[in-house]
Amino acid sequence: MSKEDYPMLDLFERTLDLVCIVNKAGWFKKINPAVIKTLGYSEEELFARPVSELIHPHDREITANRRAQLLNNTPLLNFQNRYIARDGAIVWLEWTSVYIPEKEVVFAIAKNITKRKQVEIEIEENYKKYKHLASHFKQHVEIDRQNLATELHEELAQIATVIKMDIELVTSQKQVDEFFQQRMRHAMDTCELLINKIRRLSYSISPSRIEELGLETVLRSLCNEFSEQTGIPCNYKSSFNEDGLEYEIKLDLLRICQEALLNVMHHAQATRVDINLEEKKNKIELSIIDNGKGFQHESTQRFGLRNMHGRAASINGRLQIKSKQKQGTSVTVSVDATRKV
Repeated sequence: MSKEDYPMLDLFERTLDLVCIVNKAGWFKKINPAVIKTLGYSEEELFARPVSELIHPHDREITANRRAQLLNNTPLLNFQNRYIARDGAIVWLEWTSVYIPEKEVVFAIAKNITKRKQVEIEIEENYKKYKHLASHFKQHVEIDRQNLATELHEELAQIATVIKMDIELVTSQKQVDEFFQQRMRHAMDTCELLINKIRRLSYSISPSRIEELGLETVLRSLCNEFSEQTGIPCNYKSSFNEDGLEYEIKLDLLRICQEALLNVMHHAQATRVDINLEEKKNKIELSIIDNGKGFQHESTQRFGLRNMHGRAASINGRLQIKSKQKQGTSVTVSVDATRKV
């Protein structure tokens, strides 16, 4: 094979990248020293077998498919696959290749990206460990929330209600003097405040019930309960299919919505809230919009928004908060629609 046939052959000796020419049948016809140095085989050994035998077994099918496209005049750009070196080491290569029909050969250049891939794999493994720990922590938090909500609703609220009934009974007695009546009425009003506070706390940490009812049903129920608690109309709309969506994503979307509604309840002075859940271009978008008084940017830390940012970050979501004084606030979280196969 002469340089007249392949004008690029004189560059083979000068580049650190792997450069090779492979015939249409998939055998090396020409390689540069970098191929030998990277894979550890001699030139004779490399020429004695099809290139596919050097490819990692798990990557052979996808490589064959991409090579078929390449032979159909579709250039191969930044394609990554694994090769097995002579000493058994895994070598990651990133290929850019073109097919030359008149010569029936593939001209290919590859970069050795093994170190980069090792770092990426290590980061991915660490991320998976973090995600597992975060999921484990969230599960325990949910159990604690459920237990606490049950205690608040079924124990403290009932006790406070019994106290209120006793106070009402005492104040109904005619022989009680005026001063005592005033103190009892004050105690009754305080008891009413206590009951409402317990209800709000129970609402704010209520169990998700997502696995039992589904995200949409729980969000709709949350919206209705918010309206009952506050008297503020809450409208829920959805164009979304949650089938197969990961539980953790659904849970964090619920908690972000819940946190946003608590902000409206305690701070916004709103007269209307709209909750929208929809899927756009493989993204799930949840928005909570109120027409309240809004807030200045420097006030955001007071409203528990860091919790929402943390929730969004834990599912690789993007949280956007827009607020103008006297023009309301919108909280929008967007996350990939990751579904279980």
